[in-house]
Amino acid sequence: MPDTELTSVFTVAAAPADVAAHLAEPANYVGLSPLVVAVRDVVREAGLTRYTAVERFRFLGFLRHDNRIAVTIRTTGSTAVHGEVVSPGGVRMGYRFDLEPDGGGTRVTDTLRLHAPPGLLRFAASQARAVQLARAGVLADRLG
Repeated sequence: MPDTELTSVFTVAAAPADVAAHLAEPANYVGLSPLVVAVRDVVREAGLTRYTAVERFRFLGFLRHDNRIAVTIRTTGSTAVHGEVVSPGGVRMGYRFDLEPDGGGTRVTDTLRLHAPPGLLRFAASQARAVQLARAGVLADRLG
């Protein structure tokens, strides 16, 4: 299955522990990812959270498609948050937020590893990249 990796590095004006806590909470992904409009069925275990996120896509400006994705979040203290996304249509994504102290804030390295069937990778990657770039600004606004 074709794949690609996308990376974005940015700084937010909050301590790594605060950034990790924000990224570990499923409800915070509504708006943090511009496509995510709802979070449901949250199940928490030690160091692991599973939930269903609803992504809303619009086509031609008026056609709407709600895509339900299965998400898993794992935390590694205040240094990393990572997990997996399983989406209908064979799209899979691993993600990782590496968090490093940077002055009075946190340097965030946001890495996405995307796998998709032939013909879907370009669309999935363009959507993932747009979300990744928007996330940097939203996270900075929320925690700055």
